[in-house]
Amino acid sequence: MQEPLLGAEAPDYDTFPEKPPPSPGERTRVGATQNKRVFLATFAAVLGNFSFGYGLVYTSPVIPALEHSLDPDLSLTKTQASWFGSVFTLGAAAGGLSAMVLNDLLGRKLSIMFSAVPSAAGYALMAGARGLWMLLLGRTLTGFAGGLTAACIPVYVSEIATPGVRGALGATPQLMAVFGSLSLYALGLLLPWRWLAVAGEGPVLVMILLLSFMPNSPRFLLSRGRDSEAMRALAWLRGADTDIRWEFEQIQDNVRRQSSRMSWAEARDPHMYRPILIALLMRFLQQLTGITPTLVYLQSIFDSTAVLLPPKDDAAIVGAVRLLSVLIAALTMDLAGRKILLFVSAAIMFAANLTLGLYVHFGPKHLTPNSTMSLEGMPLGGTEQPLATPTSYITLVPLLATMLFIMGYAMGWGPITWLLMSEILPLRARGVASGLCVLVSWLTAFALTKSFLLVVNAFGLQVPFFFFAAICLVNLLFTGCCVPETKGRSLEQIESFFRTGRRSFLR
Repeated sequence: MQEPLLGAEAPDYDTFPEKPPPSPGERTRVGATQNKRVFLATFAAVLGNFSFGYGLVYTSPVIPALEHSLDPDLSLTKTQASWFGSVFTLGAAAGGLSAMVLNDLLGRKLSIMFSAVPSAAGYALMAGARGLWMLLLGRTLTGFAGGLTAACIPVYVSEIATPGVRGALGATPQLMAVFGSLSLYALGLLLPWRWLAVAGEGPVLVMILLLSFMPNSPRFLLSRGRDSEAMRALAWLRGADTDIRWEFEQIQDNVRRQSSRMSWAEARDPHMYRPILIALLMRFLQQLTGITPTLVYLQSIFDSTAVLLPPKDDAAIVGAVRLLSVLIAALTMDLAGRKILLFVSAAIMFAANLTLGLYVHFGPKHLTPNSTMSLEGMPLGGTEQPLATPTSYITLVPLLATMLFIMGYAMGWGPITWLLMSEILPLRARGVASGLCVLVSWLTAFALTKSFLLVVNAFGLQVPFFFFAAICLVNLLFTGCCVPETKGRSLEQIESFFRTGRRSFLR
């Protein structure tokens, strides 16, 4: 009985031995041309992730503002605020569900472009909101767009990239989502909440404009029998002077062997269900680290803990650290490999969550909680804590621990989970399975985000952080036992590994 993700080493496996790849010298000559156009197409696509990151943390500065709104139709109670914060993830789950159909029906590029419709409508509703229902509907629509792009963009990027840069480009969806969040935090220091929604329309319009000039995925086009269009798309991506025949035949051979849709009977085949199960569990465990409730309620968490700096400034600083960490991951992913970064990431998140939990339980209380949504009224542990003074340096602990958590997540379990999903899913199931992964991810995020405040008010703010720390230990075990190393391998080689059971490069 074979154990495809564990076991002894073996010689490197060549998926297509009869046609060797280009020599290193040839790859050097064409590399710059190949990558330049791939970078442009990737940038156009990941603007959708920018909007996703922007929309995800929109509530961080907006909830405190609406709590103090003088308009009774917009003033939020604790329950309404929790719905406003969490309904985005419910919309994202619906977007992931729709991607299971749209990814293969419209193709990767058109699905990303389609996401602009609910995104633009959602921001318009929030900008002109006259009641809670408009806020919730706008938040749901932007979440739907985010869930759709979360499923489609990583697949599109992985299918157009060359193996040498796929790791770095695979981090760009997370990088742009982080940049979108940081932009929201920065603008939140300057703009009122309605203008924050108006500003969210800009990246959506730029994405539509740029993607109109980009090609579709050659793999998708070949799967639809549009061979000549696929050849033109690949030629544009690699450059006019690049010999693409070997790569085109490699992709074509793989697509021909998977010309039909996956049946339920085939789904029980190990080479199909193993990569899908790995991707699903990674997305599930990614959310259980607590990243979404931490980002959604970031300013409110700082409001409810004794902090040296203003909570708005803390949120912006954390956003900047998150951006820097994803940049580090993008630069090192193709050098260090996926697994080592996942190990380091989970260890850092464990330390950070444990520190936050211990600080809340044993550390100082805030002297005057400054918002109703600042999780006030909740017990911060079972012991009497000393009151903090604004100048006490111990009050930097929540900021530093949160920065450490965000750094750990952003350099491993954030970008690599998206990348591995797009790398290991079999082509025949890639569209449906990526949508299923996003659905599972955001249903989990919704459950966590909606229950976060309930748990905090019932048991204290330290309890969620202790739970998140325990999950990080599970992530360490899961990475060691089940996650494959895919650095430097083509999508066809990765898929052939799962099909044959060979474990040569996944050790």
